[in-house]
Amino acid sequence: MDTTTNTQAGIWPCLAFDDARAMIEFLTTAFGFEVAAVYSRENDDSIVEHGELRWPGGGGIMLGSTGRNDTPFGTRPPGVANLYLVTDDPDALYTRAEAAGAKIIRELRDEDYGSRGFSAADPEGNLWSFGTYRGA
Repeated sequence: MDTTTNTQAGIWPCLAFDDARAMIEFLTTAFGFEVAAVYSRENDDSIVEHGELRWPGGGGIMLGSTGRNDTPFGTRPPGVANLYLVTDDPDALYTRAEAAGAKIIRELRDEDYGSRGFSAADPEGNLWSFGTYRGA
């Protein structure tokens, strides 16, 4: 199956955050995500019912506040995701993430399988890996 012409990713990881608003700010500042949508609770702007952040290389993530309801989606704990995102310029992204205070957990490096990248943890414990590897 050829997916090289597909501009929209078919997989959208969904994350839960204790402070979704702060995480939106962190992810846009540190990693370069772009805000596509943020829908808050009518009577409480601090609770994000649904948010979408786009990744410049295609696709993105969906997110919401923890504890927003009593369904399995609303009661998930934060900080349990491990994501990999493709970037054409890991060196510039590393510099950006470091300048924004991201906790680097794996330094920028070249891998045996041909990728160049690094990993960072966000303030709520999710692990974000960025690299040039686009899959086999």
